[in-house]
Amino acid sequence: MRKIEEKYHKLTDDHSDFDIEFWQSQGAEAIFKAAEDMIKDYYIIRGKDVNKLRLQRSVEAFRKA
Repeated sequence: MRKIEEKYHKLTDDHSDFDIEFWQSQGAEAIFKAAEDMIKDYYIIRGKDVNKLRLQRSVEAFRKA
């Protein structure tokens, strides 16, 4: 069974220590999975096709300077 952790505080208070500690304890695989899920949610909310996810391509070519 999965362990669930919660912390309640005012939005105006800065309690990022809990978030940092939580995500560091989850490991890299869980962090990347959560990021992937957020990207997919963004695409769904914007009405974009989730099957067309791709990295931004800002470099077209490399050449010797």
